[in-house]
Amino acid sequence: MRTKRIKMTLMVIAIGTLSIATSCKKYLDIESPSTSTPEVIFADVAYTNTAVIGVYNKLCGDNGYGSRISTLFGVTADDFKTSGNYSASDRRGLSMYGAIPGNTDLLNPFIQLYAGIERANLCIKYIPLSKLYTDGTAAEKTQMQQYYAEALTLRAQFFYELIRNWGDVPAQFVPAVDAETLYMPNMDRDATYDQIIADLKTAEDLLPWRSAITSYGSFRFTKGAVKGLRARIALARGGYALRTASHLMERRSDYLSFYKIAMEECKDIMDHRSEHTLNPVYEDVFKMLHSSSRTSDVTHELMFEVAAFGSNASTDSKLGYYNGIRFNSKSTFGSGGGGMNAIPTYFYEFDPKDCRRDVTIGVFEINDNSKKILNPSNSLTDAKFRKSWTSFNGSSTSQNFGINWPLLRFADVLLMYAEADNEVNGAPSGTAVAALKEVQTRAYAGYESSIPVTPTDKQGFFTALVKERLLEFGGEGIRKYDLIRWNLIDEKFTETRTKLRQFIKGEGAYVNVPLSIYVKATAYEQTTSVSEVESMDTYGGKPSVVFFSPEKIPATSGYTQKKWRNAITDDASTGAVTGTLNGFATYFEPNKKELFPYPKSVLTEHPKLVQNYGY
Repeated sequence: MRTKRIKMTLMVIAIGTLSIATSCKKYLDIESPSTSTPEVIFADVAYTNTAVIGVYNKLCGDNGYGSRISTLFGVTADDFKTSGNYSASDRRGLSMYGAIPGNTDLLNPFIQLYAGIERANLCIKYIPLSKLYTDGTAAEKTQMQQYYAEALTLRAQFFYELIRNWGDVPAQFVPAVDAETLYMPNMDRDATYDQIIADLKTAEDLLPWRSAITSYGSFRFTKGAVKGLRARIALARGGYALRTASHLMERRSDYLSFYKIAMEECKDIMDHRSEHTLNPVYEDVFKMLHSSSRTSDVTHELMFEVAAFGSNASTDSKLGYYNGIRFNSKSTFGSGGGGMNAIPTYFYEFDPKDCRRDVTIGVFEINDNSKKILNPSNSLTDAKFRKSWTSFNGSSTSQNFGINWPLLRFADVLLMYAEADNEVNGAPSGTAVAALKEVQTRAYAGYESSIPVTPTDKQGFFTALVKERLLEFGGEGIRKYDLIRWNLIDEKFTETRTKLRQFIKGEGAYVNVPLSIYVKATAYEQTTSVSEVESMDTYGGKPSVVFFSPEKIPATSGYTQKKWRNAITDDASTGAVTGTLNGFATYFEPNKKELFPYPKSVLTEHPKLVQNYGY
């Protein structure tokens, strides 16, 4: 059975799969046709919609953005890592950059991404051949053009995900039935990027802005989201990558042309603020991911979300169950969270006045009495996904909470614009500076005077952007890929290890950081994240004081010691810096481990495919 699946990996998906009904929230529910031919399916608008939803379906589930791609592939960076001890054959191997080709978390996502491409290829072939596309009514033509554009966009996203994880992947732009061979070799990623960047231009011209299709919400692609995705992919095309020929991190000489594409696309989105803009409350962006309702979202910062639904491993997500704030199984909320840990020094990258820290990092867990209590510094979690923000409680045994994955936010558009503008012009324009400050102003709401001074030289502004993206997108699977395309991953990993050693010793920026913190469990009030953290009972003062003050040992009983600086060591085995079991990116090697290995089984079935360098 596995051999059969692997042979299907590079695009062999039966046409009949397009007739399977799959829905992404109730307003995408459709009447499913019975198993039929492509000619019949694409001769009907409703059936074509079913086929396109079938492509969206391959974004979902355990092997898509419902779990593995979203929570495993994007770590480790200088924000988060996977919890637990190293094993080369599972998720910890991915996190510590020591995965082997037989790693069990690589094969199924690889298969699913190619399944998505095959489904998209079928739509891309047959939709333009439909009489509805060429000779239908004006309304039918418009609708079929939109479906065609969605298929182009989805194929671009699938290829982008494959390229940023595996590099020069096989690329086929026709259905398997039309392919000369199903056993394709590695293909130059630049050529693939160029094709999908061109496809996205076609797609954006065919799709309307969000306001013209109110029933879609942010669960299907509209013009703004396609433009944002095109900008993101253009920056990747113009960035550094581990090259097959040289075995070095390099970027091409024409990189500025792709930065210009990103700049232009982002500016167009920024010029349509009635379509997408920043939500004034950072925390609310992530709370909305936990509900299908968007009635209060007048800003539409969430430009595209991968919808989670169905309470199953194929279409739902394990966000909030695998990752997010940790909930004790005996609490009223039931079990959840804890699969990702914040790098202890990441907590101190945030200014204390920056509200994003407490939204992004779970400094507390919920104990068996349903109260909150401080985590040791080596057990901080990500916090943008929380079971308590869902309707699920301790009476439910489900591992699927229906939490969506944020694939693209307007904040990213602002910061991509600022980055591209700075690179193209050799220094930031006033618009680029304003874009950066807009993101920061929300983060420092009520404390705007604490916003850092914005550099106006090219390198200084870029350095500020590197830091800002670390703070804005923590836990969203973005940071690792940013560091790779900037060719900063080795530098930042070295820098983080230095900071961890300073943290352990209480040196430099950590000279006043406590060795331990003494706490009492307190009521989980489910207020704003900033208030929730500040209302913890910490000995020696409010948490905002204690986190930045030397250790104070309580003179009275009732407090529990939570290790802070002394929660981590530099031990050769279990140490948090270079420990072989749970160190920080211990097995990373520059110019080798920026990419994953191809799954062993895929190489066996596809002899023309060459393993990535270093594996």
